[in-house]
Amino acid sequence: MSATALLDLSPDERDIVALVHEWVEDNVRAVVRDLEHANEYPTELIAQMSQLGVYGLAVPVDYGGSGVSVACFALVTEELARGWMSLAGAMGGHSVVCRLITLFGTEAQRTRWLPELATGAARAAMALTEPDAGSDLQAIRTRATPTATGYRLDGVKTWISNARTAAMIAVLCKTNPDASPASSGISVLLAEKGPGFTVSRDLPKLGYKGIESCEIVFDGYECPRDALLGDAEGEGFRQMMGGLELGRIQVAARAVGVARAALEDSLRYAQERQTFGQPIWRHQAVGHRLADMATKVDAARLLTLRAAAALDAGKRSDLEAGMAKLFASEVCLEVTSDAIKVHGGYGYSAEFDIERYYRDAPLMVVGEGTNDIQRNVIVRQLVNRYPA
Repeated sequence: MSATALLDLSPDERDIVALVHEWVEDNVRAVVRDLEHANEYPTELIAQMSQLGVYGLAVPVDYGGSGVSVACFALVTEELARGWMSLAGAMGGHSVVCRLITLFGTEAQRTRWLPELATGAARAAMALTEPDAGSDLQAIRTRATPTATGYRLDGVKTWISNARTAAMIAVLCKTNPDASPASSGISVLLAEKGPGFTVSRDLPKLGYKGIESCEIVFDGYECPRDALLGDAEGEGFRQMMGGLELGRIQVAARAVGVARAALEDSLRYAQERQTFGQPIWRHQAVGHRLADMATKVDAARLLTLRAAAALDAGKRSDLEAGMAKLFASEVCLEVTSDAIKVHGGYGYSAEFDIERYYRDAPLMVVGEGTNDIQRNVIVRQLVNRYPA
């Protein structure tokens, strides 16, 4: 079910996707069930991902990364999520921060951070969501107050993936809370851990196990002036929206990977399991379900690759990325549910991977902007592109 044949990837990029596929087959699938059920951080797998260069996919070659196309990045994400969605999550926010620094950072920030982020020696996370501001990022309350040497940061961020293991977190905050519109008073600070920066608790989750999702409290945390992403305040909202185009493509690719895993397991099971003297795929109810599942997965992948192609061409891809994230995540919900039906009682058993796919699927619907927010983005872009 690999998609590399659909794209004109360079030979090196094809090798990268194939290498990650083989690594998932050889190193992930044998251990993922135990790690996931124990909710254990996959230290060894993360180290191997660093060695494979996964953390440098979104970093330009000049700064030590591989600088692959967004299409290659999406296909690698799909392969990782096919093995364990949590592994794709471990590099998702990190890659968005790499893109933010590449596109909007100063040369000093690129030199400081990108080489370490490329190797995984340092890992990054992003802090957007707050207890009273989910998808409405303009309503954030975390405030950065100027000091003699930089900024004092106060506020609470929640649902921050990789918060404990990240060396640096890109924090969306208000440098001018009185600005109108509110988005013009928002900035991004590249915050390293220190006094006043507390990872207060890990949040329990339905799925997405192994990788921590935390609440962070900033209480009098101070950082230098050069922690401001770029060289001007008030650019953070625009910067983050640019970074989230890659983030939404990444979430869409995660959804494709999980749905693909559910489909592949279902196809295998439907050929091995027999009832009434024949494999169950020959029963029309099961066969048609498999046909629908496969069609949806391929359609979701094509939408994801279309969004990646737009970003690779240097175009705005918020419409394409929004469509891909919306469709792929909804497909993931449907396909993982159908996979349980194909497997019957075994699909409900923790001894099979299907129940894990089913628990992981809802994250893609609410992550990186809920699907209702995606619909808002999509219709606004449609009207802008096709005015009456």
